[in-house]
Parts: sequence; structure tokens; C-alpha cells
Amino acid sequence: MVKRELMVKGVDISTIKNRNEKRVAGLVPEILDEYYENYIFDHLDIQDIFALTLNLLPAHYVQTGSIILSDRLSDYEIKNQIRIATERVLDNPTRASS
Repeated sequence: MVKRELMVKGVDISTIKNRNEKRVAGLVPEILDEYYENYIFDHLDIQDIFALTLNLLPAHYVQTGSIILSDRLSDYEIKNQIRIATERVLDNPTRASS
């Protein structure tokens, strides 16, 4: 993985992360398996589902040294948003159907 450098007025902001990214990435395969018999997802579909899910969830950005007061969405809430994102991607594919 290539380390990205993102700067604002000389301040490195590339270490700021959305804490939901790992949780969403860990739960997406489970939801995609629900569609396995009816659809085979390609890499663009999966990327779209991942990005759209993150956009549907409340942002939860942190940087090194952050104090985390409350950081938990339930897996149920995240899975629900993944399903919504999946349905949107299936309804609006980024590629032509084969």
C-alpha cells in the first residue's frame, strides 16, 4: 500500500481516519454473501458499496491522540446501511450488464 501524503498549510492530515472503515470492510463480505446466488459482484461494485456505506453512516474521524467519547454503531446498524448501499449499486450499476 502506498502511503498517501495529504497536507494543509504544512500540516500532515493523512493520518486522520474514519473509524468506520475497518468495521464496514469486515462486515461487507457477510452481506454480499446474502446475494451470492443471484449476483456476482466485481471490484467496482464492491468499491462502490464500501464507499456508499461510509457515506450513509455518520462520520467518525479520529487522529492520533484523539479522545474517543462514543464510537460504537451496532453491527446491525452498519449491516443495514451496507444492504441499502448494495441495493443502490445493484439498481445503478457502474458498468453495462453482461
